[in-house]
Amino acid sequence: MLKTKKSRPEGSPPSKNYTSSEVSDIATVSLRQLQWWDERKVVSPRHEGHKRIYTPEEVVEITVIAELRRKGFSLQKIRRVLRFLQREMDRRLSEVLEANSDLHLVTDGKSIYLEDHQDKIIDILKNARQPMFLVCVSDQVRRLSESGRKPAKAEGTVVARRTRVG
Repeated sequence: MLKTKKSRPEGSPPSKNYTSSEVSDIATVSLRQLQWWDERKVVSPRHEGHKRIYTPEEVVEITVIAELRRKGFSLQKIRRVLRFLQREMDRRLSEVLEANSDLHLVTDGKSIYLEDHQDKIIDILKNARQPMFLVCVSDQVRRLSESGRKPAKAEGTVVARRTRVG
């Protein structure tokens, strides 16, 4: 599956790009994991020499992937979710960035919903025939916007990564 690069609409301001190290810190994944996802065309950033440069949209995708992997989703199911996100996020991500709305991804790996109304989310969860997983996309976007500030060492990000088993 090859990922097509999306062109930025004319007149939109250039957005901040992120290095692999920044993305690794934001998504709490290893640099090797980012490299592996790039090699497998899960998320393919732009390359400048040996550096990988990620757009904000790609960083949000990576944080969602990382959340789903931590919840036990297979790469096949994650690819399905990603295809959906790539179709839907072009228009929805800008809305989330500009407004204070909460956007949630609700999925069981087959059925995928992107909702911003709490009532609809509750209905989806109530009517589900199997366990559904919820990822707040807005939280991932907020993590991205807060990444401009360096986190304090006391937050324990590095320690949590070192003590993870599995």
